[in-house]
Amino acid sequence: MLTTILAFIVALGLLIAVHEYGHYRVAVACGVKVLRFSVGFGKTLYRYKPRKQRPGQDTEFVIGAFPLGGYVRMLDEREGDVPPEERHLAFNTQPLKSRAAIVAAGPLANLLLAVLLYAGVNWWGVQEPMAVLASPVPGSIAEQAGLRGGERVGAAGFDGDAMQPVRSFEDLRWLITRGALDGRDVRLQLEGGSRQPVLALSRLPVREADAQLFRRIGLIGPWTPPLIGELVDKGAAQRAGLRKGDLVLAVGGVDVADGMQLRERIRASVKNGQGARETWRVRREGQVLDLEVQPDAVPEGQAVVGRIGAYVGAPPETTVVRYGPVEGLWKGVVRTWEVSVMTLRMMGRMVIGQASIKNLSGPLTIADYAGKSASMGLTQYVVFLALISVSLGVLNLLPLPVLDGGHLMYYMYEAVTGRSISDAWMERLQRGGVAVLLLMMSIALFNDVSRLFG
Repeated sequence: MLTTILAFIVALGLLIAVHEYGHYRVAVACGVKVLRFSVGFGKTLYRYKPRKQRPGQDTEFVIGAFPLGGYVRMLDEREGDVPPEERHLAFNTQPLKSRAAIVAAGPLANLLLAVLLYAGVNWWGVQEPMAVLASPVPGSIAEQAGLRGGERVGAAGFDGDAMQPVRSFEDLRWLITRGALDGRDVRLQLEGGSRQPVLALSRLPVREADAQLFRRIGLIGPWTPPLIGELVDKGAAQRAGLRKGDLVLAVGGVDVADGMQLRERIRASVKNGQGARETWRVRREGQVLDLEVQPDAVPEGQAVVGRIGAYVGAPPETTVVRYGPVEGLWKGVVRTWEVSVMTLRMMGRMVIGQASIKNLSGPLTIADYAGKSASMGLTQYVVFLALISVSLGVLNLLPLPVLDGGHLMYYMYEAVTGRSISDAWMERLQRGGVAVLLLMMSIALFNDVSRLFG
């Protein structure tokens, strides 16, 4: 719990500070006087004012008690009296291009941070599973494409596009995720042969980007041997006499090829609400043994699945994925662009009803993933930060009146018509924007509670 809280606070603090620094830095560059730079709202926990500041600046830096946001307060005639000698330093007196640049700088700072975080991971290198396919889920798109498990993917691409090298299973998973959400088929180039199976993802109705999506595709994870790992005390595996290190050869007279096939067999071993007893053939220290195993029946959503109370499958074979300075930076730009486009498309599909609003996540889910990624290591936490930074940047560019994108929308109107929006219309739009944002936050919070406690 402490790790989750600390990881969440660090993530929010960093992303908000970068966002507000984008506004602040461009405002100073445009000659606007910044009065306060705040990370967080509410009661002031820390206040600092530098003795030496840039000409025309008198900025106070503040950390607030409530961390879900921040702001940069600038000199502005609409918010208070401005001395005549400082009128040229007020935000509202600046040229349209300067005001637009100041507003856009916050979201763009988040997107730039994401590029640098992704690039940093690419330069540092990350240990990732090799792109060796596990046995596909029975009846899935992968099985229909002729995949059987054990194939190594050397290259892949959207059907009709050029193939790109696949350096790890995560590369392949990302490509398949984009294909599923965009409704595009993915072609695979398997090593050691000329066959190029096609995953017909365009036939897959996608409303939620969840774990069940990859079950329908059929490629849940990389290939692993069907080994038994750590056992839960008094679980079905321990009761049956299974031990850590046992290699499962067959279940119910059917040969087992890998860990994924074994997990699927265990999940399906439920009849009439109870686990079905079957004979398992295992190899233990050079000896072949037959054991009677009856998995426990456990509810999972609307279904009941089998569980044996043991880790199934050894860790997959891994490879270090690392890029040079230029290629790593370019890969960071490409990944940021791809995540941004995918986020916008998913939001658009939710608006028109083609995707479920369950895809919206709020602070509880973010905190949960912050803790989980931090516990997995620095690299995973940095990737999480990059993903959230992209989401924050894209969200703030949406044309909602209370967001940066809404202000850019006002400036676009001003650029086209030559006049600014009236105060009356501004107030109406602000109220509407607040209502939409509150609705989105309520849905996201409900989804969070449902995911974590449902």
